[in-house]
Amino acid sequence: MMEAFLKTGKLGQSSGASAAGSKKTSQSQGGGKRGPAPWVEKYRPRTVEDVAYQDEVVSVLKKSLSGADLPNLLFYGPPGTGKTSTILAAARDLFGDMYRERILELNASDERGISVIRDKVKRFAQLSASGRRPDGRPCPPFKVIILDEADSMTKDAQSALRRTMEKEGRSTKFCLICNYVSRIIEPLTSRCAKFRFKPLANTILQGRLEMIAAKEGIKVSEAGMGALLTTSEGDLRMAITTLQSCARLKSGGDGPEAITETDVSELSGVVSKEWLDRIMSTLQNNSYFDMENLLQEFMCEGYSISQLIHQIHVQVVQDDHLSDGQKSQICEALAVSESRLLDGANEYLQLVDISSTMMSTFAKGA
Repeated sequence: MMEAFLKTGKLGQSSGASAAGSKKTSQSQGGGKRGPAPWVEKYRPRTVEDVAYQDEVVSVLKKSLSGADLPNLLFYGPPGTGKTSTILAAARDLFGDMYRERILELNASDERGISVIRDKVKRFAQLSASGRRPDGRPCPPFKVIILDEADSMTKDAQSALRRTMEKEGRSTKFCLICNYVSRIIEPLTSRCAKFRFKPLANTILQGRLEMIAAKEGIKVSEAGMGALLTTSEGDLRMAITTLQSCARLKSGGDGPEAITETDVSELSGVVSKEWLDRIMSTLQNNSYFDMENLLQEFMCEGYSISQLIHQIHVQVVQDDHLSDGQKSQICEALAVSESRLLDGANEYLQLVDISSTMMSTFAKGA
């Protein structure tokens, strides 16, 4: 395909014979059968209509696709909400089977400094694209460049991208994907149609997980499903990955065992409710000796302290027995310790610091 680019300077212009020949060659080199795909890829939406919950984005994209016109796009929101899946599904709807030839996808694992923007992205944007597929059917005469996790690009690279978006706007459409839109420079955001992707509702998550479980022939208990919804926090990718890991854990017996809440907690790295209750009750007893023994035992379990901080924060905020003053002191200590952990501080020392502050706050009362 790259040889065709260099000879013609166009996409989608290679003959049917050469396309068929390259397809046969790739199949023979690949050995035919592929291994089992991750469920995240296996059940990725294939069309825009399959995208879950993002109704506003889907409705706008449908109107754009019906007119075979696409603006520059900026998708932002939490991870696992369908940003990359949406633009890939839109590319399939636009270009059909040749969509891989019409898109250039770069993510955080690729080098995306200013040199790449000036070289690779600019060169791909300057290629012209035909308005017909190899089978003769019409398709839009433009290409799509997908820059995933664009908020990790340097400011210089973003500035260099601005001029390319202006010059090649007719033949190339850009889709920037990020978690934090504030890290994208203003000249880029003003050139794109912005869409915010919301965390998926539990009903949507449960529907997708039940569909996958039914197709894969696995059982999930009611408590296990609740744990999947709680630990994923609206991230469908995390929920599907955890479900697949739990299914592998339960496979190999006489028959498929139901996935339980304990299975989900162990595989997702969440601190169990038993440990959380033990820590909270020990801190309320106001005994430093008991607290130290418990924390040393807890560290031997191998749990993430950042995960514990997150779960303590949720429990403290929802605890009706604590006053607003107590909650504010504990949450401030949690925030300071999390910042220290991000800077590389010792986990055990931060755990002792948090626990001491909470024990002191409980002892003082309101």
